Amino acid sequence: MIKSVLGDRLDGWIHAAFPFLFRRRLSPNALTVTGTLVSIGAAAAFALGHLRWGGVLMLASGFFDLVDGVVARHHGTSSRFGAFLDATLDRVTDMATLLGIALYFALAAEPGRVLLAGYTLAAGFMVSYAKARAELVVGSFRVGLLERGERVAILALGAIAGLLVPALWIVAVGSTITVIQRFARAYHEMQRLDRIERLGEHGA
Repeated sequence: MIKSVLGDRLDGWIHAAFPFLFRRRLSPNALTVTGTLVSIGAAAAFALGHLRWGGVLMLASGFFDLVDGVVARHHGTSSRFGAFLDATLDRVTDMATLLGIALYFALAAEPGRVLLAGYTLAAGFMVSYAKARAELVVGSFRVGLLERGERVAILALGAIAGLLVPALWIVAVGSTITVIQRFARAYHEMQRLDRIERLGEHGA
């Protein structure tokens, strides 16, 4: 939702806030991989019970995820593989951090919270999968309450503030709403395209 609202203005703000990123040519793919490695560190911190450090590392990982595309566009090095790598490693990041949180709750013998972390992970995957499938048919598909950036920020800040469980609930519920929103929009758009196609066939 944040990216949908801010659009291209976000690029300008990142240029202004972090000019050192653009002084020399950086590999956006290397930034993507670095962010993923940091997220694995966050997962380890969560699993070991260092929740605040886990939150800090999640924010650091999110920073790399935020700037890799801006760097690619600035240097004209955007590529199809870069987009594929970014989307794929985003799933690795989400899986690692939430599995780390689930392991923390499992070691604390809190099965209900393990289930909550697992559901949050599954709901987040459904948000991303629904978008990926819809974009095969209807093009750009930024729809819904919580996109990945919001989910990462809520979980990270919740962990830092000592409110990880409420943050998980917010993300779980918000992700569920987002999935429903995306299903509804996909249904509407795909029905519209089907009607146009049928009209074209009848007109021919």
